[in-house]
Amino acid sequence: MEGVVHTGTDASAFKECFSLTWKNPYVLRLAFSAGIGGLLFGYDTGVISGALLYIRDDFKSVDRQTVLQESIVSMAVAGAIIGAAVGGWMNDRFGRRMAILIADFLFFIGAVVMASAPNPALLIVGRVFVGLGVGMASMTSPLYISEASPAKIRGALVSTNGFLITGGQFLSYLINLAFTNAPGTWRWMLGIAGLPALLQFILMLLLPESPRWLFRKGREEEAKVILRKIYPANDVEKEIQDLKESVEAEIREEGSAKINMMKLLKTKTVRRGLIAGVGLQVFQQFVGINTVMYYSPTIVQLAGFASNKTALLLSLVTAGLNALGSIVSIYFIDRTGRKKLLLISLFGVAISLGLLAGVFHETTSHSPMVSRIQTSHFSNYTCPDYSSATNPGAWDCMKCLKASSPDCGFCASPTDKVKSHDISIFLQSLVFVFPSLTGFLLLLQLLPGACLLSNDTVKDLCHDESRLWYTRGCPSKYGWLALVGLALYIIFFSPGMGTAPWIVNSEIYPLRFRGVCGGIAATANWISNLIVAQSFLSLTEAIGTSWTFLIFGVISVVGLLFVIVYVPETKGLPIEEIEKMLETRSLHFRFWEKSQKPQEKKSQAV
Repeated sequence: MEGVVHTGTDASAFKECFSLTWKNPYVLRLAFSAGIGGLLFGYDTGVISGALLYIRDDFKSVDRQTVLQESIVSMAVAGAIIGAAVGGWMNDRFGRRMAILIADFLFFIGAVVMASAPNPALLIVGRVFVGLGVGMASMTSPLYISEASPAKIRGALVSTNGFLITGGQFLSYLINLAFTNAPGTWRWMLGIAGLPALLQFILMLLLPESPRWLFRKGREEEAKVILRKIYPANDVEKEIQDLKESVEAEIREEGSAKINMMKLLKTKTVRRGLIAGVGLQVFQQFVGINTVMYYSPTIVQLAGFASNKTALLLSLVTAGLNALGSIVSIYFIDRTGRKKLLLISLFGVAISLGLLAGVFHETTSHSPMVSRIQTSHFSNYTCPDYSSATNPGAWDCMKCLKASSPDCGFCASPTDKVKSHDISIFLQSLVFVFPSLTGFLLLLQLLPGACLLSNDTVKDLCHDESRLWYTRGCPSKYGWLALVGLALYIIFFSPGMGTAPWIVNSEIYPLRFRGVCGGIAATANWISNLIVAQSFLSLTEAIGTSWTFLIFGVISVVGLLFVIVYVPETKGLPIEEIEKMLETRSLHFRFWEKSQKPQEKKSQAV
């Protein structure tokens, strides 16, 4: 019976997904070709985090102005908002395949413009073009995969899009590291993004349109040919009949009336779907994921790691964990279900953000002091604000970095005379056993440093004496805990909140409204992304990194409550059955109890 999930179906979904490699490679070809849109999405998210470190070195105006840094990051997001909004209409008008082809073209143009940009203004123009492509691809790729997937393994296949997003982020960090010493650094990092766009453009030219969209447009014979390639022979006729009935019912119900916002809100199933879908997309961004992905190396530097290369290398760990988490999602999404995975994810995210807030509070409140003797060693380059301070003895590293007329940096030795790596690790392992003694010993490693003018000449002088140069954050004995917090955050976020919102949005809307509603949800995601990306660095400067992460933690708790109340479980249901569920669904607080399917309720009533 349609909509009833038989015992063992979700348990074997993961295995069935991978058995397609030899049973039906055509379905995997569709999924992975469309999923390259996710790779583009992920690559752009990750690559700018590393490229920004070197863009600041090349363009001093970018280094001096936080707003300009945020603009370079967030203008791609602004473009994605427009791309997602237009993409929803384009999906319904011209089809999923055409929308992906246009997205690839825009992304390729943007990559070329960025790689050749002679100034920040043209770089931002390139970022807008890339954003248009990413916005279109972000909502079209999972939609195409969802409509070309058998219901039993739809979640696992759509999760491949999430895997390719995180895989793209991991690839971007590898590319960033590969070009750290190459001439042009950031130009190579940004320009290489055009290659996967070109690859997907070629692959999509060889693939068909979504069969569900073809049915909607009356091109039934074309759709049937594709469905027969996707479904086993014993299932395909039933799927064709179900799809045909669903489309005919929509046409009878809606007539030829045009879709508008009032019609969407007046339709119960669409309204309930939009609340769940848009809400998930907003919370995905407001729990702070893209602050971690866009600014991961910067966050690592705020935790006290000075070197650009070290920051990129440590950020690679978080990107790797993100990719690993998306693989975990493929396994659990059809076994555990969307809703439970979301709840586990948000609970862990809230805990991780609380840890990060505490770590950054300790980092900023226990930074090493500024030494008059160390500063006088660089007498010609002393920070003016420090020289004119009424009480320079009270200055620490954080106060030095906040000096702004002009900007100043902190030059310090990495450790004290006892520089043994083994002793450092040993002391850190004792933190939980002898916290007072170990805290005192570790403080000995944070030697006072010099507060100096921030420019390339002073930076080189500092490095020439085997010292470290800090401009973003201060050396701290708690820096390694910040890395633990970031790792935990990614481990919890990626399998649930990283992929489930896109999966839910690809399957929760009626066919007639799917493109438009998917566009609305994707637009909401990108608007939220823009707000977070444009405000993160400013927030850290205004209220501190600790309070910023604490705000994200509170939002995570609110998001957890939202999922409990508003998000239905769609695991294993054919797309047509989900519409029936939304029609009869009420608020479901006891999420751990299995809710009855619509058809089960009907049978009981009879």
